[in-house]
Amino acid sequence: MRPPGYGEGQPRLDDDRLPVVLVVLDGLGDRPVPALGDRTPSEAAHTPVLDELAARGASGWHLPFGWGRAPSSELAHWAMFGYADVPFPGRAVLEALGAGIEVPPGVAVTHAALRTSAVGPDGRVWITGRAASTDGDDAAALLGDVAAVAADHGMRLEALGGRGEALLVLGDDADGRVTDSDPFFEDRHPWLRVLPHDETPGAAPTADALTALLLDVRATLAEHPRNAARRDRGLPALDVLTTKWSGARGEVPGFAAQVGIPGAAVTSTRLYRGLAALLGLRSRHVPPYLDPRTDLGAELDDRLAAARELLDEGAAFVHVHTKATDDAGHTKDPRAKLEVLEAADPGLAPLLELAEHAVVAVTGDHATPSTGGVLHTGDPTPLVVAGPTVRSDGVTAFGEGPACAGWYGSVTARELLPLLLGHANRAAFLGHRPGARATPALPDAPEAMVVPPGVRRGAGRRSG
Repeated sequence: MRPPGYGEGQPRLDDDRLPVVLVVLDGLGDRPVPALGDRTPSEAAHTPVLDELAARGASGWHLPFGWGRAPSSELAHWAMFGYADVPFPGRAVLEALGAGIEVPPGVAVTHAALRTSAVGPDGRVWITGRAASTDGDDAAALLGDVAAVAADHGMRLEALGGRGEALLVLGDDADGRVTDSDPFFEDRHPWLRVLPHDETPGAAPTADALTALLLDVRATLAEHPRNAARRDRGLPALDVLTTKWSGARGEVPGFAAQVGIPGAAVTSTRLYRGLAALLGLRSRHVPPYLDPRTDLGAELDDRLAAARELLDEGAAFVHVHTKATDDAGHTKDPRAKLEVLEAADPGLAPLLELAEHAVVAVTGDHATPSTGGVLHTGDPTPLVVAGPTVRSDGVTAFGEGPACAGWYGSVTARELLPLLLGHANRAAFLGHRPGARATPALPDAPEAMVVPPGVRRGAGRRSG
């Protein structure tokens, strides 16, 4: 214990701030499955490492936006990272940045993708599929001609790579606050007309211009020689361009300014590379391994090794992400998700040692049920937190059911980071304002008062 300062009664405080490591198993949450004994995949899987973390720490449910609200990954992470009150720029911006495409501030963009389709008797177009991994040459040729059509409409198309995907820059003075033409739920909704958001009627010209472009592109693709050749080979034509995730890059504070501490990320996909780039997070990119059911443990071990490197380089918060659990949920095979969780568990073993000197948390960004006709849902996802300052709450197993008895109860996305920062002895002291921006963490590097050289003489030496 260090002695009090002059005139003080309290001993000087030790600096025992801890780093935070947040592991997000994308789409972790699920629903009870009859074939698994009315348990979720997390409840039914054999996960001794996650069970040990639960026994050491405290648990709860992560409900990103409350009951019944089905989050997207990007919006859940936006809130989890402390940006719930900052306007979201649109996922298209993040996808572009993750692909290495610079998006200037204020420029409206949307994500575009080639799709297959069928036309109903009423003229409505129903989306039936997307470009396959073997369609690279056809997709590239088709996007090249789509780019020429876009240029005629005063827009610009830039390939993103992947399966017939592109960034569509909507032109000067365009407003990115428009709706998706991609129906997402392809068996329920047809290809959609682009509309302005209700609260932004000024975006109507952009919506009309984008609708006109997409109809022209449809006409071009329908008669394209590449698609004629595809039909001759028995392949479906890539004859529709859908758009989604429109927006524009605005003024977004960096993570250190918004939260108060330096952050980093071990990224897994283009989306998270883009999020790290936008927020100024130091990052390591570890692409997904080939087979999650056999390789996920090694992949996560490598991700956590990268996280330790980022901590050694000065990060106080590190986000580690894998999409394997979400991909397994989207197969609608509960046993596939169970097997992915069991494959992941050994790779999380480094968290047990890391929890001796850091606050570690494992949760999901949303639920991706492995049964039923839904994509994401507002069902709870397990949350477990362990570390030197975390008191065990008596929960000894990982999963939605056990986590329900945990001390945290239900935690929203905007509440998650303050919870972790509190355990890390980094919580902002309410009522104290060390900087212009109110941050959830006590800032590591607030702006200091600098005494001019001429008046420095006579200053006492700082003790301790």
